[in-house]
Amino acid sequence: MIYPTIGSVVREDSRLDALVSQDAPIEVLASGFEWAEGPVWFSDGGYLLFSDIPRNSIHRWSEADGLTLWMQPSGYTGVTDYGAEPGSNGLTRDPQGRLVLCEHGDRRVSVLTAGGGKLTLADRYQGKRLNSPNDVVFKSDGAMYFTDPPYGLPNRWDDPLRELEYCGVYRLSPTGELSLLTAEMSRPNGLAFSPDEKTLYVANSDPERAIWMAYDVLPDGSLGDGRVFADVTAMYGVLPGLPDGMKVDQHGNLFATGPGGVHVYAPSGELLGRIDPGVSTANCAWGVDGATLFLASDMYVCRIRTKTRGAGW
Repeated sequence: MIYPTIGSVVREDSRLDALVSQDAPIEVLASGFEWAEGPVWFSDGGYLLFSDIPRNSIHRWSEADGLTLWMQPSGYTGVTDYGAEPGSNGLTRDPQGRLVLCEHGDRRVSVLTAGGGKLTLADRYQGKRLNSPNDVVFKSDGAMYFTDPPYGLPNRWDDPLRELEYCGVYRLSPTGELSLLTAEMSRPNGLAFSPDEKTLYVANSDPERAIWMAYDVLPDGSLGDGRVFADVTAMYGVLPGLPDGMKVDQHGNLFATGPGGVHVYAPSGELLGRIDPGVSTANCAWGVDGATLFLASDMYVCRIRTKTRGAGW
């Protein structure tokens, strides 16, 4: 099948040529969504799942079957209106291969069990309800890390339902203990580990401080010193988007959504270029053989072939 294409690859450094061809097409696999997010690839089934947050749904796409509605509701199961972003956001797979969801409306991180039901993994910290879990990753030891900004609350930070006085980054240990790792970021969003898991990257989706932080991961799984890995505050409003979801390739290069698409950074922090579909891009995910990068870009779900592979492939 021939898919329509959008956008372009923007080269800032010759090192990008070893990762992504400048003429690589950005193919539109499906469109018509309100805000696509959280793509995750299932190699054992050959399909992609992704959220449409405003429509409280998860869709499934495969080369063989195309697009189908896979789950609705996905993130809010109440009976009253719950604002503009009630659905699931970030999706990933746990060490057992099960789907893990960040649910805005139900304000929790959950896992889809073998019987098709959901089990809550985290919904409160020290007795107070989480804001609206946004993105989630697992460390190789089975610990789960997630971010908790207020974007899923009907009135965001100013919502009377909010119980916490900060937006945190959390760790759920393999034994079920939830700990707050940092509350210093105003709007923590996407997150990803370096291949050696010694660094945790966290996006801050704040127009006034649009940055990616890099934190040292300590032996006990907590976070040590943090540093600003990259700052794109000056790009906000010039190009569409903010720091959001991200992935890392096997060489430690960071593929991070931000103003103007997916920013590709060397591990040392230099910007190598951008994969720019021309619209705000919320998240990305490796799939197929690990060299295909799927993009959740506003109303589109896209893909681009790369010359690298995702970490762990």
